[in-house]
Amino acid sequence: MTFKNVTENQTQSYTPNSNLFDLGSVFITQGINQLLSSAYLSPVFLNPCLFRHMGGDWGCICDDDKRCNDEATKTGDRILSEYLFSGQRIWIITEADRSMTTVMLPSEY
Repeated sequence: MTFKNVTENQTQSYTPNSNLFDLGSVFITQGINQLLSSAYLSPVFLNPCLFRHMGGDWGCICDDDKRCNDEATKTGDRILSEYLFSGQRIWIITEADRSMTTVMLPSEY
């Protein structure tokens, strides 16, 4: 399954190779739900982001945070990814116990 990521005026293909961890139950916050309802944000964008998150593509975070996420896949700590859609930052956070993943706006943290 291949997804196309069309953000920041760039087109990238992303093919998930394997999942590094389970997402658990996936929740979206009120802010994400409002963006989806207004058609500003499409599920067609969110689904590939979830696959990228599970596959170790952490998106637009700094190198130190990427290293922390890489380590967290082995130690069981919390994992945070950030993706951009039309200038809007979207966070995906998987809890340390892997019981749940939340898709949210940074302002909702």
